[in-house]
Amino acid sequence: MPPLTPEQLARERIDELLVAAGWIIQDNDQFNRNAGEGVAVREFQTKAGPSDYLLFVGGKACGVIEAKKAGITLSGVAEQAARYLSQLPAHVACWGDILRFDYESTGEETYFRDAADPAPRSRRVFAFHQPATLHAWLKEEDTLRARLRRMPALDKSGLRDCQIDAVEGLERSLADDKRRALIQMATGAGKTFTACTFSWRLLKHAKAKRILFLVDRNNLGDQTLKEYQNFEPPGAGRKFTQTYVVQHLHGSQIDKDAKVVITTIQRLYAMLRGEELDESAEEGSAFETWSNEDGELRPVEYNPAIPIETFDVIVTDECHRSIYGLWRQVLDYFDAHLIGLTATPSKHTLGFFNSNLVAEYPYEQSVVDGVNVGFEVFRIKTQVGEEGGTVEGGYKVPVRDRRTRAIRYKQLDEDLAYTRRDLDNSVTVPNQIRAVLRCYRDKLFTELFPGRSGQWVPKTLIFAKDDNHAEEIVQACWEVFGQGNEFAKKITYQTSEKPKELIKAFRVDPFPRIAVTVDMIATGTDIKPVECLIFMRDVKSEGYYEQMKGRGVRTIRDADLQQVTPDAQTKTRFVLVDAVGVTEGTKSVSQPLERKRAIGFDKLIDQIAQGRRDADAISSLAGRLAALDRQIDDEDRQRIATAAKGASLKALAGKLLQSISPDIVEAEVINRHGSVEAATKKQVEAVEADLRDEACAPLDDAELRNLIKAIKKKTDIVIDEGTADEVVEAGYDLKQAQQRVTSFREFIETHKDELLALQILYSQPFPRRRLTYASIKQLAQVLADPPHHLTTADVWQAYKRLEATLVRGAPSDKVLTDIISLVRFATGQADLLEPYSARVEQRFNLWIGRQKKAGRDFNEDQMNWLKAIRDYLAANVEIAPADLMRDHPFADWGGVVEARKLFGSELNGVLDELTEALAA
Repeated sequence: MPPLTPEQLARERIDELLVAAGWIIQDNDQFNRNAGEGVAVREFQTKAGPSDYLLFVGGKACGVIEAKKAGITLSGVAEQAARYLSQLPAHVACWGDILRFDYESTGEETYFRDAADPAPRSRRVFAFHQPATLHAWLKEEDTLRARLRRMPALDKSGLRDCQIDAVEGLERSLADDKRRALIQMATGAGKTFTACTFSWRLLKHAKAKRILFLVDRNNLGDQTLKEYQNFEPPGAGRKFTQTYVVQHLHGSQIDKDAKVVITTIQRLYAMLRGEELDESAEEGSAFETWSNEDGELRPVEYNPAIPIETFDVIVTDECHRSIYGLWRQVLDYFDAHLIGLTATPSKHTLGFFNSNLVAEYPYEQSVVDGVNVGFEVFRIKTQVGEEGGTVEGGYKVPVRDRRTRAIRYKQLDEDLAYTRRDLDNSVTVPNQIRAVLRCYRDKLFTELFPGRSGQWVPKTLIFAKDDNHAEEIVQACWEVFGQGNEFAKKITYQTSEKPKELIKAFRVDPFPRIAVTVDMIATGTDIKPVECLIFMRDVKSEGYYEQMKGRGVRTIRDADLQQVTPDAQTKTRFVLVDAVGVTEGTKSVSQPLERKRAIGFDKLIDQIAQGRRDADAISSLAGRLAALDRQIDDEDRQRIATAAKGASLKALAGKLLQSISPDIVEAEVINRHGSVEAATKKQVEAVEADLRDEACAPLDDAELRNLIKAIKKKTDIVIDEGTADEVVEAGYDLKQAQQRVTSFREFIETHKDELLALQILYSQPFPRRRLTYASIKQLAQVLADPPHHLTTADVWQAYKRLEATLVRGAPSDKVLTDIISLVRFATGQADLLEPYSARVEQRFNLWIGRQKKAGRDFNEDQMNWLKAIRDYLAANVEIAPADLMRDHPFADWGGVVEARKLFGSELNGVLDELTEALAA
């Protein structure tokens, strides 16, 4: 039998794809257009010649497929297919004068075009649409892409400006039929609320079939579901979920009535593969397992239970960066618009979304707008934390078993030196943890949060290295703060309490005051009352670090904050306590497609469980398992054999190596297909995949994986009880303050000739020109705009950190005129930085004194008016008779009419004189 030609191979693959999608394939001599809902007829004759495939849906022709051999580029083939669309014989039953759908396919690559779309263009699809889908589209009045061009104006009520920009920018992109769009919104700016808004509009007005919402891990899916449940669309009069079904996937079946489906990409991948998913695979943040390493996942094949048209829109919410690399095939499977939501886009993310950034709202701008709060860094250094230490030999020292936490005593014959990197890995120093926490406790109400009653520790989130470290920190918190179990809680995947209930309590209840986590609530989780983050672990990933910082940025209503922290007033910033140098080290921004030569054991074994099947990974894991088998004792070997149903580490490693052995693969191909030559490329690949799946299958068991990981780690942690650690440095990081001050001074120098307020304050003789409220407002706005992103409060706080003895008081949140004091101080016109109102009051008192010396006295009513004018000038820098009629408190007192009764014809002169004397 001669080998198949490339054209025949392409037809064979196309036939497979059509059958999988539910099409009945016929030759002309078998023609029966009503044999099923969808019929594909080969070599059907048209006026333009034979069409490779003519598609019939519901008994009527609707489209064509132009088949090409593999390797042919398809962008120009659409015009060839288009010839057939209008050349159908008149007697053939058809859905219209012109056929609507055309596909171009090599079997490996397929393009699709719908002629009913506005400006119809071909797009790449994973496979063919199912006949029922095309049938439904044919019955609709218009297409999704046409409806996306006719979206009604957005109801902006209840939306922030950044959310309005995001929705409108996205809808412009969708109207232009751009397949991918990226929305950058700072953490806390309401990304999920924005997604609820555009989801409602896409479902209601664009009639989208279904929206997929991808989250990074399972507990963020719960949070997203709650957001949809609480969302009440403007004018709807009911909640989102009272109109549309929203499903958070926990199994493998998509509710046919669901309009929004929330899931992790791990679960969706398993569903497409037809595999069960261990729920533990959804619990950890994928930043931890797939953030930097490349690898290969088993390929996704067409799954008729989840056709490519299942979703019209896919939203990826802060998903790990490798979603655009390792997991990309899951996104490419669906014929859907992709919308990315992110707070910290990397270059690779921007590239994946074709640089189509439809809305940009950075963290700095969100702080200026009051959507988020800024932060300050408070650095704590301890002797051991910086330099390590030594456990003195010659004694028995306590040793904790990492797996059981049981303590035994071991003779240490020699001194054991350890570095800062060994801390809480091979050696734990309780006094080092206590030293950090004591310093935090002692600085809490003097430097970090002065003015508090001291009775309520601000809600504090501590990041630990691992679960053992978190346990040590929790116990140290109880001891250092002299509190009970409710005061500090561990929130990790290994806690005995229910994590969801702990997170809720941390968010809305007075206790716990301190939560210690590893990564469970490091990203995405919304806990607005948090006012302090303590890093007791380092982080190398820039994206992950920014996500972790995001746990502190969210604003909160005063009443809600005081409900959990009664002595708090307003959340104006959060404090990042750095106990490990996390703010000082260089962060990695490596791309997800960049292969790492060395990947951690825990990550590798987890990736194998998640579906990684490349030969490099399997070979590496096999070697490591074999090496581990040589290092462990018989007791651990027995524990592993029990968990692995009799298999040893050595046997597991051997099976892994055999699965990638060319000889073993060839033997299995011969066993199944008779000879290597008789097997197709696809059949060989199927054998390889089956062998690897079988070898990796034991590692799907989370209990076995966790046991191996625990044994792989140093099972013993030496407890250094003898080293008395002490704090060697504790204070605010002044680099941030210096940068803000420098930026402010550069701003003044750059704009001194163009902004009216700066012209007046910087160089113009005072009598020539007066400040106006409009000029001050303009100054504050330009300062807040990109690229400066500075507020009066930010710069004021920076000066307070750098020159505390020269700074008095604090600026008012609602008064713009304090910026005058900043400019005068920065330019050397004032020796002290104090609120503008204080300077106005001093000048007012001097003015009153001069009036008395001149023999001019004021009665009580006049003084009340003069003091009100003083306060008005302090807030507005100018005043006119019209203001007395309009503004409080003058309007309440009778306005300009009453003022003229008190001051007579001198009123205008008094206003002018006070403005000159006070508002300078």
